[in-house]
Amino acid sequence: MYQPTTRVLTVLELLQTYGQISSRELASRLEVNQRSVRRYITMLQDLGVPVESERGRHGGYRLRPGYKLPPLMFTNSEALAVTLGLLNVERLGLGAHEPAIEGALAKVTRVLPESVRDQVNTVQNVTVMDNASGNSPASADTVIALSQAVQQSRQVWIHYASPLEETTRVINPYGLVLRDSHWYAVGWCHLREDLRIFRLDRIRRHRVLSATFARPADFDARETVIRSLERRFDQPEVEIVLHTSLNSAREWVSVITGTLRESDAGVVFTCNTRSVAWLAWFVASMPWPVTVRRPAALMDELANLSQHIAAIGYDPDQPEQEELPERGRRSLRPA
Repeated sequence: MYQPTTRVLTVLELLQTYGQISSRELASRLEVNQRSVRRYITMLQDLGVPVESERGRHGGYRLRPGYKLPPLMFTNSEALAVTLGLLNVERLGLGAHEPAIEGALAKVTRVLPESVRDQVNTVQNVTVMDNASGNSPASADTVIALSQAVQQSRQVWIHYASPLEETTRVINPYGLVLRDSHWYAVGWCHLREDLRIFRLDRIRRHRVLSATFARPADFDARETVIRSLERRFDQPEVEIVLHTSLNSAREWVSVITGTLRESDAGVVFTCNTRSVAWLAWFVASMPWPVTVRRPAALMDELANLSQHIAAIGYDPDQPEQEELPERGRRSLRPA
């Protein structure tokens, strides 16, 4: 069943396809009367589309000669969202319609302006999607810039804000990975002189440099990210029992923060951390009872936090007025 907006767009598509088409033919194709066709033509004209009409037996409607629709305009963010959505659509259970996905990608790519199309193609070529879900907080400009740097083997200067410090450094980006709702750039860090991964949402500023680098042969960006994330939780320093269900715990604890597993005692949360003070705030904010198994230092931080909260005072600017009893209400007493 056609909707009014769909019919108007169908009229425009038919005019572009056939050049000139009669009102009767349009009515037949849209399954409406000719009066409705005239209304759709008027709507197109109100939108600035130059539709001309010719009277007579062989008359009809046509677009003004030489008129072409402007290219479909997407911002970087919009183009990136559409492309990644189509690339990731198989994860939504639509893998059986792969030809349709490829066709949609081809159509979107064809109508994009050349500059945006090149950027989208770059992201498509260098990005690895692994367990991607939800929304990524990284900006489209950062994703596109790093993708182009990967493709062109160019170094990138970044201002990076980790949970513990902010640094500036130069990196050789070897690849991009979208995993568990986060973008990661994998590459050589000249500051640490080691292979590192960087979350793109923590990159405050970036600048692609003219200097180039040689990417290691057969480098697997996805496996590098997985190994790096797993190493964070080897021999965990922190073990806490969450007295709730595993599903509830997963809504609160990100896979980036630590690991969760069910046990007879409850859901066991393990992680490594370089800031026990931050962990204390995180544990105190949990909406269920918890039991700390280790480290003992976490209990000291929780005690300090408890004292800090208890010391918070309340001193309103205006004294509260005593609530007066409602007038006119009587209490009934037995005689």
